[in-house]
Amino acid sequence: MKRLWKVGDLAKLTGLTVRTLRFYDQIGLFSPSSQTDSGHRLYDEGDLSRLQQILSLKELGLSLEEIKSALHDGQFSPLEIVNLQMERLNEQIKLQQKLLEQLQHVSRSMQEKAPLTVEDFTGLLQAMKKNHEKLVIERQKSWEHRLGALGHFLADPNEE
Repeated sequence: MKRLWKVGDLAKLTGLTVRTLRFYDQIGLFSPSSQTDSGHRLYDEGDLSRLQQILSLKELGLSLEEIKSALHDGQFSPLEIVNLQMERLNEQIKLQQKLLEQLQHVSRSMQEKAPLTVEDFTGLLQAMKKNHEKLVIERQKSWEHRLGALGHFLADPNEE
């Protein structure tokens, strides 16, 4: 038996808001595969798979328009999207692991009441800086995509 979810149930299941799901439908990014006789949206497992792809690409920094285009053109397969997300997470884990190692080293030195060297501090500061820079770059890209998408939606269609 095919499992179906109404928009409210899908929102609870995914942690998204009903408003977000309706907006995605409105812009043609994510539409339900069927509707009830009374017009309620119904989503199936294939829809869940597409939503996972959308959210993964969004997390990677693509704008909604870029995601729509990428999925429509078949630029990414579901497997490629999962692999891209894993690569990003591995990169983040490496940065976090390096920072953790530096903090552990400094903590051990402090516990042993050993004097901290300039290298201890510079290593820690460099790890913190790299971690911070990566975070800032990701936020900046996210905002650029959002502003670009906003500009696209606000642009006068007669200008093109």
